Amino acid sequence: MTSEFSKITTVGLGYIGLPTSAVMAANGMDVVGFDTDLETVNSVNAGNTHVLEPELAELVRDAVDSGKLRASSKVTPSDAFVIAVPTPINAADRSANVNYIKSAAESIAPVLERGNLIVLESTSPVGTTSQLAHWLFQLRPDLSFPHKVGNAACIQIAYCPERVLPGHIVREITTNDRIIGGLSEKCTLRATALYKQFVRGECVGTTASVAELCKLAENSYRDVNIAIANELSIVAETLNVDIWETIELANRHPRVNILRPGPGVGGHCIAVDPWFLVNSAPENTPLIRSARMVNDSKPHFVVSRIMEKIEGMPDANIACLGITFKANVDDTRESPAIEVVRALSERHRGQVMVVEPNIEHLPEQLRHKPNIVKCTLREAIDTAEVFVGLVDHSEFKSLDTSALKDKIVVDSTGMWVNNGKDR
Repeated sequence: MTSEFSKITTVGLGYIGLPTSAVMAANGMDVVGFDTDLETVNSVNAGNTHVLEPELAELVRDAVDSGKLRASSKVTPSDAFVIAVPTPINAADRSANVNYIKSAAESIAPVLERGNLIVLESTSPVGTTSQLAHWLFQLRPDLSFPHKVGNAACIQIAYCPERVLPGHIVREITTNDRIIGGLSEKCTLRATALYKQFVRGECVGTTASVAELCKLAENSYRDVNIAIANELSIVAETLNVDIWETIELANRHPRVNILRPGPGVGGHCIAVDPWFLVNSAPENTPLIRSARMVNDSKPHFVVSRIMEKIEGMPDANIACLGITFKANVDDTRESPAIEVVRALSERHRGQVMVVEPNIEHLPEQLRHKPNIVKCTLREAIDTAEVFVGLVDHSEFKSLDTSALKDKIVVDSTGMWVNNGKDR
């Protein structure tokens, strides 16, 4: 193994930064995970993980015990810096908020040394990697950067977007192909050398702008395909047609693969990233914008459907199964299920019961609503008159639906399609 990158600093110990840190440590690199949250730092240094992912807890514990991984609230000199911080959207205009990336630049700038490599993994609008170089140049004018002098720069900067599936992050960090775009040819080569130390998939080199657009294209493609499924589900409901049988039969066509609809689209990627493209080229992205609008509106369609079914039952207890953004994870970011629960609590005076086995406490958006309570599945079965399937967690898919025979059931995920349709 090359020793060119023996010490790495990861900036951000969240859903991507922590697994990436642990995987690099498992491959022999000395990794310091930098985070501004002291609770996160202390948790990681104790060998614990705050991210629910298969294999991650053991990987972090082993990496910390071996001395290859530690967390810190202070940035120290390293051979390479991998930035994995959030890029949320601004609520007012749905533009990208790159302040976390700018803060990351400000954190690492004082310790940069000639020969360092910086890789941005955060999903970002096209041009953000160049902007990162510009910020660093302003902070460290004594160093040279590739946006100014190309291959002659003493600091190399590249973009390598994460492209993992929650629930499979540890495996996919190593097995998926990686797109690596440098601000110069030398940047691409050096970043590729870093990732080849722990990635078994192919590392494909390109430019930073192509890599940035590639990531946004991937998530926009997924969003558009989900929007077709969600729109078809609304059409089927309007026409009183079974959407699940419709999709199953349509997919028997050799060139058709309609995805399964749901209550909307969540997660930090698919629900957010297409807006980066829309804001970059508003006149040329009508399809991507329309897909976002369809998927953003789906939670409200689900709520309207529930309200229709409980007309005349103003005090009914409604059990909402699942509030994470997808099955078997603890991630609630941009979850459409949360929007369904929130809207129900405002339109219905009865109790809205949240059943979510993967999180301990209700998220902030729901915590102070007087008619929302968190409960167990058993409590919901004993108390609720209405059951709403929002996330197809394993615990819910395996439920014996005979327990719901006297309930009103609205299944927005199709998890009970083979053993109990909506009624």
